[in-house]
Amino acid sequence: QVQLVESGGGLVQPGGSLRLSCAASGFTFDYWAIGWFRQAPGKERESVSHISSSRNSPYHADSVKGRFTISSDNAKDTVTVYLQMNSLKPEDTAVYYCAAANIDRVLTAEYEYDYWGQGTQVTVSS
Repeated sequence: QVQLVESGGGLVQPGGSLRLSCAASGFTFDYWAIGWFRQAPGKERESVSHISSSRNSPYHADSVKGRFTISSDNAKDTVTVYLQMNSLKPEDTAVYYCAAANIDRVLTAEYEYDYWGQGTQVTVSS
C-alpha cells in the first residue's frame, strides 16, 4: 500500500519561498509518478507540478513555471518529492496535495493518480 506524507506548508509573505515535501513509501516496483495539485477555496483542484522515476521532462503548470521546481530523492524504500516554491503570490494560496501512481511517466491529470496525501496548507499573505 502506497503511503504519502506531506510537510512544509505554512504562512509566507508575498515574494517569499517555501519547500513542500512528499515522502512516498510502499511502491511495488521501482518506478513511480508523483505530482502536486492544489485547491484554493471555492475553486477546483488544479494540476501544479509532476515528475516520474525516470526524471525526464518534469511538468510545471504555466501559472507556476519559472517559480516552482519539482525534484526527487530516493532512499531505501522511500521516495521524497520536493516542490520548491519561490516568488510566491497571494494567488498561490491553497491546500497542496501530493499524489502518486506506480508508473514511470509524467502524469498531469487527477484521474491518472491512485494515491493521495492529506494535503498541506500554503498561505501567502502580508
